[in-house]
Amino acid sequence: MREIKEVYPLIQEGIKKIVITMHQKPDPDAMGSALGLKLFLAGFGHELTVVSPTNWPAFLNWMPGAEAVIDYEANPFPAIKAVEEAEMIFCLDFNTLSRTKNLAPHLEKSTAIKVLIDHHQQPQSESFQFGVSDTGKSSTAEMVYDFIKQSDYPERISIEAAECLYAGVMSDTGSFRFESTTADVHRMIAHLKDIGLEHFRIHEYIYDNYLENRLRFIGHVLSNRMEIYYEYNTALIGISKKDLLRFHIKTGDTEGLVNFPLSIQGIKLAALVIDRDEERKWSFRSKGQFNTNEFARKYFNGGGHFNASGGRSDESLDDTIDRFKAVLKEVEDQLK
Repeated sequence: MREIKEVYPLIQEGIKKIVITMHQKPDPDAMGSALGLKLFLAGFGHELTVVSPTNWPAFLNWMPGAEAVIDYEANPFPAIKAVEEAEMIFCLDFNTLSRTKNLAPHLEKSTAIKVLIDHHQQPQSESFQFGVSDTGKSSTAEMVYDFIKQSDYPERISIEAAECLYAGVMSDTGSFRFESTTADVHRMIAHLKDIGLEHFRIHEYIYDNYLENRLRFIGHVLSNRMEIYYEYNTALIGISKKDLLRFHIKTGDTEGLVNFPLSIQGIKLAALVIDRDEERKWSFRSKGQFNTNEFARKYFNGGGHFNASGGRSDESLDDTIDRFKAVLKEVEDQLK
């Protein structure tokens, strides 16, 4: 994988068909990075298409350009056509093509130049001709900002692009409370504010834009589905399909739920497992030196960041929870 700075001449050479894509079930960082990059590249006259492997939370629909994003699962034919005709594909906020779910085989077959911009560990570097992978960055949105700033056209960051990029950084830093919030992040936000960004509106769009049922769902989950294992400094939330149906939970409604148990004194590891149709989806968050990336990779077919990772299981909800409880004994020393 060659350095991403070598991409600049390619995007200035002439009009190209460019696809921008991200991981399945995109969060604010994935969607904000994609739309922020699209707004920048539009200034060169390229034919641009943003493709999401799946649907996304409704609270992201405010983002400029979100209405034109193609949902591969809902509309596979235009998505496949865009990928097949693409001359360049930007792959944002995922480290392996498998994280694009059923879109992955089409990306693998594509002969387009593939460019990676991502901050997850252990990237599938051989799948990309150009790119940057930096686990020290707070978010992919910060990396897209860097990509724009280091070009010859940093002035092309519009207010609309600033809104998208701010959403990504804000969400991935936990509203700027995580360790990944560096001085560079604050300098980025200061610049976006100078452009004219009204940051409080973005917070409202993302965090104050849910339906009543979601709040009642959270209350139900914290009261009835959260288990605390103080002997392992661990909390577990297990959510059944029945719970999802009862409260009419949609994509995005469980966003951030895994972080709640970390507010409990002494808890170092929080785990959330949700019974989805095709598999059980795990989320892991930690404080301190417990490596959730290694934990997810070793036991739950996943990975991610040091303190924030995801995984999956083909086992039943009860069986995968039992396995989680069993493996806690193997990592007991790390958790204590």
